[in-house]
Amino acid sequence: MKKLLLTALMLGGLAFSAQAQEKNALGLRLGDNDGFGGEISYQRKLSSNNRLELDLGWRDSRNYDAIKLTGLYQWVWNIEGGFNWYAGVGGGLGSWEFNDGVPDYYDGNDDSGVFAFVAGDIGIEYNFDIPLQLSLDFRPELYFNDFRNDNFAGDIALGVRFKF
Repeated sequence: MKKLLLTALMLGGLAFSAQAQEKNALGLRLGDNDGFGGEISYQRKLSSNNRLELDLGWRDSRNYDAIKLTGLYQWVWNIEGGFNWYAGVGGGLGSWEFNDGVPDYYDGNDDSGVFAFVAGDIGIEYNFDIPLQLSLDFRPELYFNDFRNDNFAGDIALGVRFKF
């Protein structure tokens, strides 16, 4: 009986320490940034209040197909309990291609291309007692090429991530 109790205590302690060691989060970031409606999102904790976020976004629509990779360095501040707010900076790369010719709203000459952008990020998140994280953030992006006519996009998105 003592061995069983000792084993249960050790497993319980291991479970609590494993929960405290959650350094990664993987999930989806769902928003709309002129066609990038969904992103696979990965976060890696670097320290107690810094992390790296990588997002792979895609779009397959009637007018064009596009893909983009975003990398952000974020600072995280605790509000209370599981609530945090965060801000970050970064950038990314992507490519796009128009389907079935160039649509009327596009005034460029090419049917496809690549683009680069810089981005900021500000948001709020809640970390549940279970390994689940919900977030809401705003990401302004400044583009460098002819992918967008105005070279600016603002993206508001909801993130749902599994922490491990």
